[in-house]
Amino acid sequence: MSQFKFGVSFREIGSRDAWITKCRRAEELGYDAITVPDHLGTGRFAPFPVLAMAAAVTERPRLGTLVSNVPFYNLALFAREASSTAALLDGRLDLGLGAGHMKAEFDAAGLPWQNAAARIGHLEESLGYLRKHFEDEGLDHPRLLLAGNSDGVLDLAAEHADVVGFAGLRQQPGKPPGTFKLDVDMDERVAYFRSKTARDVEYNMLVQHVEVTDDRRKAAEAWHEKTERSAVETAEDLLDAPQLLLGTVEEIAGQLETRRERYGFSYITVFEPFLETFAPVLKELQ
Repeated sequence: MSQFKFGVSFREIGSRDAWITKCRRAEELGYDAITVPDHLGTGRFAPFPVLAMAAAVTERPRLGTLVSNVPFYNLALFAREASSTAALLDGRLDLGLGAGHMKAEFDAAGLPWQNAAARIGHLEESLGYLRKHFEDEGLDHPRLLLAGNSDGVLDLAAEHADVVGFAGLRQQPGKPPGTFKLDVDMDERVAYFRSKTARDVEYNMLVQHVEVTDDRRKAAEAWHEKTERSAVETAEDLLDAPQLLLGTVEEIAGQLETRRERYGFSYITVFEPFLETFAPVLKELQ
């Protein structure tokens, strides 16, 4: 069984100095990867410039998008941005790609909102385009992470990805696009992916919440009560959800080991608010 790898995803950078401090702190704590999303809105940032700065102020962590919203882009322009960043990062880029899922962001950008099949088709087209572009530029293709929950994205990941990303979120039927629920039973999705490939692919889980506590049940009840995103019947359903890490440091470490055995999740990413909270678990498992 592979060793764990741990990453942190930063949703905000703040000032130049704040971003440098965050990157250096993540490296100091032992995180293996620093990643950024690709969203629109107030306070959001273009991912590739901030990754270039992260590379300039760190030495060890891999740096990547989690994930680039490919349908936002003209492929020629996106390929130029990605290859330029890859050259500056000197082999440390993990290029994370997705099909996009937030209709409001497409509306804000003045872009047409297409159905899932069309967006996944654009993602598929990008894979061939990017590979050829990197070859033409004489660059090695970066490690490729494909993230999603649908059959279509998992099919592409099975064929092309070095890393498959599971967020464990599923669109709620009949609700506006971007209204998610936790997919607490990940066995079916993982089994589907495994049925599609015999390749050696790394499995990433994007963790939604980390809480170090002596009372796991109470923490699950509190999280269930305050968030609609869980969309599960009872807090009990959350105790073993791979998207949540609740318990003492030792209990959380045990949960990750169990879930690695069950699902193959060996690359764990937490969000920035849990950078320090998760650090003792990271140290426990190093």
